[in-house]
Amino acid sequence: MTKLRLAFMGTPDFAVPILRALIAAGHEIDAVYCQKPRPKGRGHRPLPSPVQAAAEGLGLPLRMPERLDADEAAAFAALALDAAVVAAYGLILPKPVLAAPRLGCLNVHASLLPRWRGAAPIERAIMEGDSKTGVTIMQMDEGLDTGPVLLAETVPIGPETTAAALYERLAALGARLIIAALEGRANGRLVPHPQPDVGATYAKKLRREEGRLDWRLSASALERRIRALNPAPGTWFALGEERIKVLAAECAEASSGAAPGTVLDASLRIACGDGALRPLVLQRAGKAPQPRESFLRGFSIAAGTVLPCPVTS
Repeated sequence: MTKLRLAFMGTPDFAVPILRALIAAGHEIDAVYCQKPRPKGRGHRPLPSPVQAAAEGLGLPLRMPERLDADEAAAFAALALDAAVVAAYGLILPKPVLAAPRLGCLNVHASLLPRWRGAAPIERAIMEGDSKTGVTIMQMDEGLDTGPVLLAETVPIGPETTAAALYERLAALGARLIIAALEGRANGRLVPHPQPDVGATYAKKLRREEGRLDWRLSASALERRIRALNPAPGTWFALGEERIKVLAAECAEASSGAAPGTVLDASLRIACGDGALRPLVLQRAGKAPQPRESFLRGFSIAAGTVLPCPVTS
């Protein structure tokens, strides 16, 4: 195994197993880049990102610039790196940064490029009903996930796959593939090849309002959305002043003629634009998640209740 001098650039949970794999492989991590702490939780206190916490725990040099301006690019170039590994960093890398390492910057991207370029490839793949996804190791260029591919491996998406489960699986796969990609680049045996021109899609950043369930959609689309947005930002519906989270659901038969959002029976079967949805795990604000039966014993929702749909502009 060729030992390389690296910078690691990442921020969320997805990136942590990749950082740890680089260390376990014996590579030298000269700097870890991540985004600064962001306010989180009810208290809106700034909390360190998972990568910041991991880097501090490992005693690695940590840098958290607001932007990669000319001064930051010069400092990055001064590291005289063999390569940089990027995994969900969250900042755009300018050309001077991309060009600084001897072997360039390698990105661990959680999709089969060119499908799902962009910020939320895991969630968008589940929401759109894709049967597979994977990890692509890409040689970065100035485009948005448009660089040539070094390695890729496929992972199936099952009918019960959640974003949380897929994140974990793809992070482990990315950790394995980046080690092979670095070795292949170092010994010259791995040559990047351009992404195909056809099949490109964009995984736009998730918006919190996407978590509100719109009963006018089909039951299958809503069921996929619930899995895709689990655990964050989560999915929910309104009932009076309450906001009820839905953590799991199944598709069911609908009664003909019922308006979307109508509760059809005592088992909380809810009419949708096509079919019906039956929540399986629900959560009230400030309470623990509960299976549907337990939830309804303490918070009944009568058949015939019409749950509101979001107002569209």
